[in-house]
Amino acid sequence: MESWFNFDRRIFKHFSYLLMIQIIPLMVISSYLIYEINPHLFTKQMVYYVIAAMAFFVSAFIPWRVILWWFVPLFYMANLGLLVAVEFVGKSILGAKRWIEIPGIGLTIQPSEFIKVSVIMMLGYLMMRRPPAEKGYGLLNFIKLSIVIIIPFLLIAKEPDLGTALVLLITGYGILFVAGINWKIWATIFIILGLTAPLLYGQLKPYQKKRVTDFIGKPSYHVRQALIAIGSGGLEGKSKEDSTQTQLKFLPVSSTDFIFAYLGERFGFKGMITVIVLYALLIFNLLWISAKYTTDYLIKAFASGLAFLIFVYMGVNIYMVIGLAPVVGLPLPLLSHGGTSFIMFAVIFGILQNLIAFKDYNRYNSDSKITMQKKDFQ
Repeated sequence: MESWFNFDRRIFKHFSYLLMIQIIPLMVISSYLIYEINPHLFTKQMVYYVIAAMAFFVSAFIPWRVILWWFVPLFYMANLGLLVAVEFVGKSILGAKRWIEIPGIGLTIQPSEFIKVSVIMMLGYLMMRRPPAEKGYGLLNFIKLSIVIIIPFLLIAKEPDLGTALVLLITGYGILFVAGINWKIWATIFIILGLTAPLLYGQLKPYQKKRVTDFIGKPSYHVRQALIAIGSGGLEGKSKEDSTQTQLKFLPVSSTDFIFAYLGERFGFKGMITVIVLYALLIFNLLWISAKYTTDYLIKAFASGLAFLIFVYMGVNIYMVIGLAPVVGLPLPLLSHGGTSFIMFAVIFGILQNLIAFKDYNRYNSDSKITMQKKDFQ
């Protein structure tokens, strides 16, 4: 009984509490803004927080280093199966088929959110089994690891959900970049992308091309209203009553994709800079964790993967809101109203905390039970 108590205590002893503390200001700002926009959405957000907290603690207490060998391939294949199922039983919303409805309760899930967890986990598992050489992975291993990323990328892009697909692509290859890939491979990829860019543009759907032309030419209605909201906020921001762009519903989807515009209208330039700094500190901390555990490729994959996820989501969303990127349906991480995305981040944070806590915990190694027993009695 006492050994299990020590087991639990060790989890909390080695948590990276700084990571948890860094998330709290973003959640507080998010809750405050959403409450002002719509108290009903605030209530739903609190439910999402509770579910996310449960998901975090469950994922933080699962002995991942014990079950990885069978769980990771099964979890990855199951998520691919859900992405395939979207094509046949998926529910269409606003012309896109991205969701699967759970029978009997009316709730929907978006498999493209969960595949991010399984791709990060699969890459970490494969890199753990076969670490890169001194000069990085060669072509053959690079192709093997790329398959893990490319298959779900194509399935998500077909839904169509090019924004989420590109996030997955950048995150996956960002993890490989941090792990180490021969520089000649990267050089070849960039040359090929440069030469095939016109062909790739031709494969875009009409509404995706319109987003690009709107970005190059006259901004869309959403972006114009967002720029008005941000500009009217000035340096210090305005009171809730004076934030007419949001309160009078001129700014669409102000609680989700364009919540950064309401942040600018409400708290001005200072508020926007504060949030960007909070994101930057969180990302740098994750990259520092990735660099700290140089030989633990599970931690490296989850820390760098989470850093790239937050960076891409944040960068694309903010650039989209201020008119420097085409409009895509990507929320501001940990700030926009929504459940699936927030729960996905909570699960990744939980797994990362578990991997850090049990970095050197021999109980997870079935070959060293005797060693652990000796240590317990010393």
